[in-house]
Amino acid sequence: MDHTERMRAALRGKRVTEKAMFGGVCFMLRDHMLCAASPRGYLFRVGKEQHGAALQRAGARPMEMNGRRYEGYVRVDPGQCDGRALRSWLGLAEKHVATLPPKRKRR
Repeated sequence: MDHTERMRAALRGKRVTEKAMFGGVCFMLRDHMLCAASPRGYLFRVGKEQHGAALQRAGARPMEMNGRRYEGYVRVDPGQCDGRALRSWLGLAEKHVATLPPKRKRR
């Protein structure tokens, strides 16, 4: 099973939508990015408050794009992310996304 399929399986039953992004699939919860899966691995939105602690976990590294680090987003090596760890990462991301205000609909 590839990274995206593993993520879909872990998210089954949750009200997420999918969007092509970051060279893979981004999973949105309440119109906010929750996580993503691509051939490069996983990306989780953990929030700035949990960023430092999240980077201490196995397989985690900062998200960087075009030479810029994005605090609050963490990349995770799927090889170090079994089913239990994947559910734990998703729980951390869901906890953060639950604190975000509803998105305004664009006209």
